[in-house]
Amino acid sequence: MSFKRFWAVFVCRNREFLRDRSTMTWNLLFPVSLIAGFAVAFSGPGLALYKVGMLSTVDGGSGNDFFQTRYIQFIPVADLPTALPKVERHQLDMLVDPAGRRYWINEESPKGYVLERILRGAGAQTDFNKQTVSGRVIRYVDWVAPGILAMNMMFSCLFGVGYVIVRYRKNGMLKRLKATPLTPLEFLSAQVASRLWLILATTALVFAGTDGLIGFPMHGSYLDLFTVFLVGAISLISLGLIVAARTTSEEVAAGLLNALSWPMTFLSGVWFSLEGVHPVLQQCAQLAPLTHIIEAARAVMIDGVGLAAISGHLLALTAMSIGFMAVGAWLFRWE
Repeated sequence: MSFKRFWAVFVCRNREFLRDRSTMTWNLLFPVSLIAGFAVAFSGPGLALYKVGMLSTVDGGSGNDFFQTRYIQFIPVADLPTALPKVERHQLDMLVDPAGRRYWINEESPKGYVLERILRGAGAQTDFNKQTVSGRVIRYVDWVAPGILAMNMMFSCLFGVGYVIVRYRKNGMLKRLKATPLTPLEFLSAQVASRLWLILATTALVFAGTDGLIGFPMHGSYLDLFTVFLVGAISLISLGLIVAARTTSEEVAAGLLNALSWPMTFLSGVWFSLEGVHPVLQQCAQLAPLTHIIEAARAVMIDGVGLAAISGHLLALTAMSIGFMAVGAWLFRWE
């Protein structure tokens, strides 16, 4: 090994990186902005470990220490029929009615078990009565499975299109295609169609494999679930096209795609419920395609609803697809 040749390549790569202002700026700004975003989202004296829904206000003279326990977030809820499904689906760890001296937990929830022990250990052995959650008991894995499937599809859609087209541009392939009668819309449509069937095929295989191992519930129609993933995949692929429209650096493309994918992962309710999160963040989550995919998929798989009940999510995804595709075709450059 020649140290002289090694050093020459080392210096060359460093100069290439430093001269690429967009890449260097992105590597500095992205982690700072990500940390700042988490600081705002989870600001406060400490992150709450449990979420307890409150059907009524707590009487200050009740003397129950449970309602003064640190790291438990008490979230006001409007009515019992609305709150109970949230307990079933692990969006709330416990539901308490202080006025009626009742509480509800999901028997499959570890957090619910711990909260029950805390409540009874706070001097409420005879005060509060345990109520059975009506309906099907949903395991956490049943609730999180649609989110994992959608998240895996999101990464494949964004990086499978956005990153590849940038590489085509960088190695000169797009420049050669420019000399042909091929139009940007035709090229982009072909990319979408190619990636789409691959994504749907791999998602179907993952779904079948995990269902065989875990056996999560499927109370709705498989055709309705396929429709959700079909419309959602088109929306995510179209979003990736915007990143690939003019980007020439693979490093910048990777940074932009990460900037889109990771916030959606955390704000779309893949791993945890957004109950109790700041209302502004809940509104921002509705702007992400992944949020609509996950909520629609969970409604079909867990609640067994039809397309009419999730039509709002499908319309939002369709509108996003049209908008993303139009912007991507307008911004697209061959070179």
